[in-house]
Amino acid sequence: MGGNMKLIVGLGNPGPRYELTRHNVGFMVVDLVADMLNTDFKLSKHQALVAESRLDKEKVLLVKPQTFMNLSGQAVLALLNWYKLSPHDVIVVYDDLDLAVGRLRIREKGSAGGQKGMSNIISLLGTEEITRLRVGIGRPPAGWEAADYVLSTFSDEEWKILQELLPKAGEAALLLANGMLNEAMNKYNC
Repeated sequence: MGGNMKLIVGLGNPGPRYELTRHNVGFMVVDLVADMLNTDFKLSKHQALVAESRLDKEKVLLVKPQTFMNLSGQAVLALLNWYKLSPHDVIVVYDDLDLAVGRLRIREKGSAGGQKGMSNIISLLGTEEITRLRVGIGRPPAGWEAADYVLSTFSDEEWKILQELLPKAGEAALLLANGMLNEAMNKYNC
């Protein structure tokens, strides 16, 4: 294999209990991308649900690690090894407490900013040079622990914003998979 394939990895926690939580916006985005590309997820032997499709130039593998958030890197590393890809072929989509709900931020590299799934990916892949698309989930209200907040669900108001934002995040992820980083950043970094 090798070469023309991109992995779009959405981070989240498996199972219905977590489906609509803030920490699962990464899963929500890759679910939407799967709809856009008309493909379905299947369980792979790499501790992930994967869906395969094609973009203009690239084969695209959509990935939802099933390891629980803090071990997301295990599935990503296994898939990279299996398909003989490099960290440069990976785009990770995940939630960010430092961005307001409704904001997207695309970066080519950098630290995990406290996001434990991304932190595990960086640690196992041995590089911070991994393209990422961060989806704002807002800061916890006073008195909330971050760990509880990320596992809470969005308010009705926030859902309205997300229903507009998540498709844009999906489009941004597809631009990134097509190697159009600057276009994606110009259009979606808000």
